[in-house]
Amino acid sequence: MNASLTVLQSFPAPRSTTNPYLVQLARGLRDLPDISVINFSWRAALFAKYDVFHVHWPEILVSGHSPLKKLARQALTLALLGRLALTRTPIVRTVHNVALPEGISVREVLLLRLIDRRTAYYVRLNSKTRPPTDRPSATIPHGHYREWFADFPKAQQIPGRISYVGLIRRYKGVEDLITSFRATADTHPQLSLRLGGKPSTAELAQVMAALSHGDPRISLNLQYVSDAQLVDTISSSELVVLPYRFMHNSGGTLAALSLDRPVLVPANDVNQALAEEVGPGWVFQYAGALTPEVILQTLSSIAAQGQRRRPDLSARDWYTGSLAHRDAYERAIGLGVARPAQPQRAVRP
Repeated sequence: MNASLTVLQSFPAPRSTTNPYLVQLARGLRDLPDISVINFSWRAALFAKYDVFHVHWPEILVSGHSPLKKLARQALTLALLGRLALTRTPIVRTVHNVALPEGISVREVLLLRLIDRRTAYYVRLNSKTRPPTDRPSATIPHGHYREWFADFPKAQQIPGRISYVGLIRRYKGVEDLITSFRATADTHPQLSLRLGGKPSTAELAQVMAALSHGDPRISLNLQYVSDAQLVDTISSSELVVLPYRFMHNSGGTLAALSLDRPVLVPANDVNQALAEEVGPGWVFQYAGALTPEVILQTLSSIAAQGQRRRPDLSARDWYTGSLAHRDAYERAIGLGVARPAQPQRAVRP
């Protein structure tokens, strides 16, 4: 396809809190000579001219901070799907998560399933992701953050420093990290733990504070973490621990690796593939529950390895990823949107 291609992305013009993945994707696409990117607004979605609608986290389209706002967005989503059907504009969806969000309404579930039925093409961030329907897909790895972090000052690494940084949600298991770390107080008083990120609820923030109370080795910053603070936190650490109770795609893992810091993550097929991709000594895994022994053993392994090569993130170059996205858009246009997609059997990756 030689003519210019216009893509409507499902996220608005970037702000300071916008996920860097989205910002870098839009930037990479705009750097290509034959593609235009429109940031999302309901006016643009309903009235602008574009060739493809690229959806990230579609649940955001149908949610709202109040019942009235949520209802209005759901009505607009129905109108948008009608417009896309009438104009035969394909939907491309990146599958960031493998399941629908918990705690959403029946109406939201129905709308999200309708979006998937109208989706022409999926983008998977890793080869283990199973798309929701039988539509074709491409695997385009999550890009790295090396250029994104390049202009931020790096901190001097502190021996024995462990960190977690990012949004704090129940499924991310940060409580388990605090509990396991506190159990090292008698045997390893020289260790320190630095936590940064805004909890999803006030109750969770209280839990974090209570679990950390009384251990001076633990530093808490329960606020939104800027990119500069994230770089400072990760670069000051010997090890980044992401104790998720369920992990599939993790931008936090790539953030740590982009700053040349090893990570400790749950053992699964996705993380094993990443460990093999980036090279030895960077992605450490544990099975079952996180324990003090796992943390201490990982720190010992890092110390024993000494100097090592940077993690290999060459497969996650943003230019290559942008070209692959353009190809996905062209394939979606070529497929058309005449037949509603059929759901896949619910098999967990």
